[in-house]
Amino acid sequence: MASAAGPAQAPSTPQRASGAVGEAALSVAQRGFLTVGVMAAMVMQVLDTTIANVALPHMQASLNATSDTVTWVLTSYIVAAAIATPITGWLSDRFGSRNLFLFAVSGFIIASMLCGIATSLEEMVAFRLLQGICGAFIPPLSQTVMMDINPPERQAKAMSIWGMGVMVGPIMGPVLGGWLTENYSWRWCFYVNVPIGALTLAILWLLLPSRPRTERRFDGFGFGMIALGVASFQLMLDRGQHEDWFQSWEILIEGGIAIAALWVAVVHLATAKRPLFERALFRDRNLVAGMFFMLLIGAITLAPLALLPPMLQHLYGYSVIYTGMVLAPRGAGVLITMFISSQFAGKIDLRFVIATGMLIISYSLWEMAQWSLDVGPASIVTTGFLQGLGMGLVFMQLNTLAFATLDRRWRTDGTSLMNLLRSLGASAGISLCTTLLTQNTQTTHEHLTRFVTRSALDVIDPAQATRYGEIGGAALAAVNAELTRQATMIAYLNDFYMLAIVTLVCTPLVFVLRNPRGPVEQVHLGE
Repeated sequence: MASAAGPAQAPSTPQRASGAVGEAALSVAQRGFLTVGVMAAMVMQVLDTTIANVALPHMQASLNATSDTVTWVLTSYIVAAAIATPITGWLSDRFGSRNLFLFAVSGFIIASMLCGIATSLEEMVAFRLLQGICGAFIPPLSQTVMMDINPPERQAKAMSIWGMGVMVGPIMGPVLGGWLTENYSWRWCFYVNVPIGALTLAILWLLLPSRPRTERRFDGFGFGMIALGVASFQLMLDRGQHEDWFQSWEILIEGGIAIAALWVAVVHLATAKRPLFERALFRDRNLVAGMFFMLLIGAITLAPLALLPPMLQHLYGYSVIYTGMVLAPRGAGVLITMFISSQFAGKIDLRFVIATGMLIISYSLWEMAQWSLDVGPASIVTTGFLQGLGMGLVFMQLNTLAFATLDRRWRTDGTSLMNLLRSLGASAGISLCTTLLTQNTQTTHEHLTRFVTRSALDVIDPAQATRYGEIGGAALAAVNAELTRQATMIAYLNDFYMLAIVTLVCTPLVFVLRNPRGPVEQVHLGE
């Protein structure tokens, strides 16, 4: 692991800002090149949350896994990242932000290479655990670096650039993963990180400054309770649909452990002398409100991204590559509004920008709820692009306001909490939508079967179909397949309706956020 006193550190030796407007928290010689390195690390990590999804069937055969056990390739990464994220702030203070960032990127590259050469499911799960732990540190550290190396008047643009990587990564992950799997091998979903990571690591080694280290006692009990609660919650969400939720003892136990551990963690946080997170963090209204909205944004923006690929492939017959092409305009919408909205900071009330973005997202989801099995790709592209416009308005401005009144020394802790809640929100939203999709499909299918009568079918009487042998059985199978298709489509539409209504109802809560006057960072809790 690199030392903060490396030979190339001199040109970017950090200097603590005095707090005056116009000064960055850390000075750096080549801010543009460093931004490229930081964002490359961020995009690499975000891509890996979705890039392997489409390759699971291919992994199953190579690793001699079953359809049930191969999902641990995804689960292990998610759980490991959720456990490691809360400790990012303490590790950064204890070992130095530069050292931790270099360690995280190095470990991520090595773990990616090991995933690519794995020969069994056990090896793959172990390497994905390592990849998840190292990857967990990258989002909060990258966000902190982007804020630290930019002066207050450039904070909005910095968050815009960072937000582009966060939002576009999950969209492009399945596209890149599908292309690599079809043209090369599923192993290249992991190998692709090696050359990108090596270049990223070189840039960070040469240019990355370090924040001053601080003495900070480790709250082992608090971290243990948070880790146990978050891990149990993630396992419950991931395994719930497969185990029929609370009809299973496994899910009941995981849910009980999650509630108990998180309750103990909250009590400990409120009463301990030196908790894992400073209590002053939770007295900052903008950060707390931002955490709530990040939980919501994780659900309403990433749940549709999880629903759409299987919907387009199974109901519309799109290929993996064509599905990615149809969904790609969503990323273009994000880029456009993030760039435009970065010009708003300090000029208008950013809460109105966020509210506008949420209304656009709600409208796009409502439009998606009007789809039918005959909808064309043009409508899918249009609504996706519109949704991207809304996502771009919300995400960057929300991050800007969430840290607008937070003292610099607590940034890494704040970014850790924001990224953790975004991840939990995404997991909860995807699990909820998937569960409702399954249940509504079954309920709707049962309802539709009531309309399959002799008068509805001109060719055959369903009650007499068995008299025609294989021909009758084939006819009934075809009818059942169409009923399932119609029922599944209705279930998808119900999910889109739900997400649209939740987004609309939560929009007025944006005004709980405080809109400080002037550039970000002018107001600090400690001043």
